[in-house]
Amino acid sequence: MSSIINGVVIEKLLMHEDDRGILIEGYRSDINPGYVPAMFYGSFTYVKKMRGPHEHKKQTDYFVFLGPGTVNFYLWDNRPKSSTYELKIKLTAGINRPYKIIVPPGVVHGYVATSEVPVLCLNFPDKLYGGIGGKEKVDEIRHEESAYSKFTFW
Repeated sequence: MSSIINGVVIEKLLMHEDDRGILIEGYRSDINPGYVPAMFYGSFTYVKKMRGPHEHKKQTDYFVFLGPGTVNFYLWDNRPKSSTYELKIKLTAGINRPYKIIVPPGVVHGYVATSEVPVLCLNFPDKLYGGIGGKEKVDEIRHEESAYSKFTFW
């Protein structure tokens, strides 16, 4: 599944299950040629908590949602020159819907945990958080810190 927002990739991941458990491939260089992660991190988001909305000027995020819970993931195209400018989409991701979501610069994104258990998110961004050694300004515009933001979860 591709996205209706220019440059965003939304793809359901295949789950391979046997008596040992579940295996899901979240990143493959042969499926995403040219995309090179600069780092990796994982985060658990607790029940009914949200992350974002925020955007990056230069960074592309490569999210993988595996579970055990679920999130509602929101995207807003905030690039005035994009043909999908101001378009909003929402999707559900997590244990029963493992997705990778590639979010280019200028696309506002965020998510809220909607299940009764936390959700694991892996991210493989193409830029280092805070640059080399964490000494540079973080590439993030945090819309959640504005009381007047037009980017709200609906």
